[in-house]
Amino acid sequence: EVQFVESGGGLAQAGGSLRLSCAASEFSFDDYAIGWWRQAPGKEREEVSCIRAGDGTIYYEDSVKGRFTISSDKAENTVYLQMNSLKAEDAGVYYCIAAYGYDCIGTTFWGGGTQVTVSS
Repeated sequence: EVQFVESGGGLAQAGGSLRLSCAASEFSFDDYAIGWWRQAPGKEREEVSCIRAGDGTIYYEDSVKGRFTISSDKAENTVYLQMNSLKAEDAGVYYCIAAYGYDCIGTTFWGGGTQVTVSS
């Protein structure tokens, strides 16, 4: 099954930046979509961004468009989420996720999560 090593979470000021990293094993970009979901306290998890399987097209949740950028290093089976212009509402636990299928909705594998805290 897909396994993840997530890193890059931490504390940032509003307007600042963080870069999350997810190194995946037992994974291929051809067969799996990979991306990020997040969960704020008291709220349901929501999809943030996804690299779709095969064609590599990208999805962003509306609230992060223009601020977040997802990218990958296929040689290292790693996906990144560059988060700029952070807002308080971006705070929460971010999960690297893989789905056996075209997009990041469906049968999923979850990382353990990394905490993102936004001050001010």
